[in-house]
Amino acid sequence: MTKATVTSNTTGISLIAAIGGLLFGFDTAVISGALGLVKLQFPLTVAMEGWLVSSGLLGCIMGVFLTGSVSDRIGRKKVLILSGWTFLLSALGCAFASSLSIFILARFIGGVGVGMASVISPMYIAEFAPASKRGQMIAYYQLAITLGILLAYFSNALLLKLTQATFDAPTLQWFFQAEAWRPMFLVMAIPSILYIQYLAGIPESPRWLISLGKTAEAATILHRIREPQSAEKELQGITSAASAKPGQRLTLKSKTIRLPLLIGILLAVFQQFSGINAIIYYGPSIFEAAGMGKGDALIFQTIIGAINVIFTFVAIKKADKLGRKFLLVAGLTGMIVSLVCCGLLFYSGNTGNALLLLAIILFIACFAMSVGPITWILINEIFPTEVRVKAVAVCTFALWAAVWMVGQFFPWLLQNTGPANTFWLFAFFCLLNLIFCYRAVRETKNKTLEEVEQIFISAH
Repeated sequence: MTKATVTSNTTGISLIAAIGGLLFGFDTAVISGALGLVKLQFPLTVAMEGWLVSSGLLGCIMGVFLTGSVSDRIGRKKVLILSGWTFLLSALGCAFASSLSIFILARFIGGVGVGMASVISPMYIAEFAPASKRGQMIAYYQLAITLGILLAYFSNALLLKLTQATFDAPTLQWFFQAEAWRPMFLVMAIPSILYIQYLAGIPESPRWLISLGKTAEAATILHRIREPQSAEKELQGITSAASAKPGQRLTLKSKTIRLPLLIGILLAVFQQFSGINAIIYYGPSIFEAAGMGKGDALIFQTIIGAINVIFTFVAIKKADKLGRKFLLVAGLTGMIVSLVCCGLLFYSGNTGNALLLLAIILFIACFAMSVGPITWILINEIFPTEVRVKAVAVCTFALWAAVWMVGQFFPWLLQNTGPANTFWLFAFFCLLNLIFCYRAVRETKNKTLEEVEQIFISAH
């Protein structure tokens, strides 16, 4: 097997698993363009609107816990396939919902898929990727999330334009005009079907197989995706690490897990406390508060989405060369500068020009090349195989809890403390993250997962 073939095989497997991130991004973003139309279809009380929005998050939490409990039992691949089916069911359920209750149930199921994908997709990639390209391949997952968000924005915009078209068939008039929100959700069925189809052809995680004692099956897979010498060396490293465990099994309460678990949780929480989701989802409101027209604000929001995609490629190219820690420190420094500048522009009232857009673009670019993908990379490589899925689930739950907190309190902060203080608060959390990363995060580039495990055991 040639080196090019090896690279092609592992890249293909990683890209297939990363489609879970695309579905994750699409599912979380599609509601932003469809919610207004859904409210016209189903008159909502304030309580019901809150339940509609929060049902997806509740499903996400359920998906995280479900993944943490079943992945070690049935395997990574089956959980990936299960997540694909939840996305497909959600797409069909939302598109053809005959009542608000069915729609909310479908959103809940979609949330379960998001929760499962946010745990298992990057973790599967981490367990499969070679040490020299693991950062790059996990970053594919973050790239897929940004592409999913953009896909939702563009498909929503295209379908809204179709409402002005002329349809002779009553069914098409109903589906694309009278209730145009339905095809917005149905679009997700297309990548969901492709995802399920492609997943059928990928192998199971060798590390999970070895944890069950299925060494021969794991060896067969490794020889299929690695050069012979590399396959034997990796197989020996995995089996040695598995057999070197002390008599007592590792759990999340084990002392050696405390440091990486603390690092993973704080990285996940700080990622969201940087304000990234607030800026992406409330971007038009921020720009309108700066005195820009609604049309211009939406254009700038699209620019932000594009920058998020473009600069994720920096992490893909550099995570395994410059290192995780370097990108975190550099990116966080840029994020702090940009957030402070945003606050100063709002504080001085100097927001009616391109400076605010440039400052926010700098923030998005720095996030996309550092905190966005590197957080996912680190939390999926710092835990031993024995507890990886449960530990990653805990970190992912912390991330979603932080998403809820920012979404819940950002509008209040914007209204009651003003944009300047809100941006400065985000800058403060980025400063805390910078100090934490500089002092606590250890470099993991070009190390096998078993070597990374030893780093944290010795650190403890």
